[in-house]
Amino acid sequence: MPFFSYSTPSLRKRFNKSARLNTSPKTMSSEIDRLLTTLSDPAARKGFEMEMVSFKQMFSRYSSCKEQGTRLDWDRISPPLQDQLVEYNNLTRQAELTNLNKLAVLKVNGGLGTSMGIKGAKSALEVKDGLTFLDLIVQQIQHLNTSMHTDVPLVVMTSFKTQADTIKVIKKYINDPVRILTFNQSRYPRVFRDTMLPCPRTADDEGRTWYPPGHGDLFLSLRRSGVLEQLLSEGKEYLFVSNSDNLGAVVDPVILQHLSESESEFLMEVTAKTKGDLKGGTLVNYDGSLRLLELGQVPFEHIEDFKSAFNFRTLNTNNLWINLKALKRILDNVGLDLDIIEKSRYLDNGKVVIQLETAAGSVIKHFKKAHGVIVPRGRFLPVKNCADLLLIRSDIYQIENGSLRPNDHRPFQTTPTIKLSDNFQSVDELDSRFKTIPRMLELDHLTVTGDVRFGRACDLRGTVIVAATEGQRIDIPDGSVLENRLLAGNLNMIEL
Repeated sequence: MPFFSYSTPSLRKRFNKSARLNTSPKTMSSEIDRLLTTLSDPAARKGFEMEMVSFKQMFSRYSSCKEQGTRLDWDRISPPLQDQLVEYNNLTRQAELTNLNKLAVLKVNGGLGTSMGIKGAKSALEVKDGLTFLDLIVQQIQHLNTSMHTDVPLVVMTSFKTQADTIKVIKKYINDPVRILTFNQSRYPRVFRDTMLPCPRTADDEGRTWYPPGHGDLFLSLRRSGVLEQLLSEGKEYLFVSNSDNLGAVVDPVILQHLSESESEFLMEVTAKTKGDLKGGTLVNYDGSLRLLELGQVPFEHIEDFKSAFNFRTLNTNNLWINLKALKRILDNVGLDLDIIEKSRYLDNGKVVIQLETAAGSVIKHFKKAHGVIVPRGRFLPVKNCADLLLIRSDIYQIENGSLRPNDHRPFQTTPTIKLSDNFQSVDELDSRFKTIPRMLELDHLTVTGDVRFGRACDLRGTVIVAATEGQRIDIPDGSVLENRLLAGNLNMIEL
């Protein structure tokens, strides 16, 4: 039975057991069939019905977990065994480049940029030098194919929320030397928390009543779309999967070679945890089997144990290397009972809804000889907030053939820590508060809180803290050089 837990402690307390158990899988199936009758177009009905088969199966497993009270047995969890993790630096460096002819690259691209104040697809955001996430990804594949004389296709999994924005970006590459395939992941109905009935009243109901069910959906959607069969028919044997907002996730022939040599059917890239990663998923040993453990699966009383870098030292990057033949075998014969994670959301009318999601990495338990590869931090450069975006846009990184490279002129190997207050929460606010991105080559740490605005061509060095008290505003003049300084609300400069 898959792991399961509620999303947050506060929502656990508000859990209405009787309401949930009253909605059986049979009742949910009837409600979904009712939605199906609201579609008149045969093609639309067929596609919707295929999606809903998967949703019904997920809801049935979810209900079964609830009724049986299945919980994660924390005592059976331990850090990964020695043979379950491999150091990247110990991999064979002489890579067989012929393996690239058997490779396809898939980018998970279903997320919006709501956490950064963006209404559309996050991947369509301009990241650096006027280029979007998608522009950089396409340039990476173009360079790979041109320099290695290969034909690695780019596969982009969109959601119903990101498809239009994605097409706008990639259509300009239609005549370029890279093949781009797209497919939509599933669209599942949100469920009212009090009645456990689906939110949408028709199959075409407005978007807030539907959701894309996490990146774990990519496997079923890959098969349902026909893309899996297409790749296999073209002789592709390996698939490299990563999130579109991870700018460090580029094709590495060394890891591809290890996938082939080790005869592993699945590799997950993990990297050392930092203080900012304590809530991220990690690989664990569960009764001798390698599993992905996410925060949402952890019993409340063990959350601090999970977040401890002493207990679990690695972080799932969601960079995954998959044997496509093995994936097809599993889908055809065994199926995927991926671990279900429940998340709660609020509609505009204040009603609480839940959505059932899965994580792609939890598929690791189904593959033979699956293990983790501990990779350098440079392969995990996600842009999750405006602090991440500011760092990427700075001179700390340079773009080379679509890939980010650390600036050779930076005197330190470490990356600066940047912390911004809610005043910098959206991209628009970030742009309005920095006339130009400051020079940061010699920066160790930056904290900015309150109403602060930076002029042009500023230079930040060492540790810089700028804190405007409530009701005050700090304007950093053009050309300012701040080195080991605390700039407080009264505009006093204090040397650190």
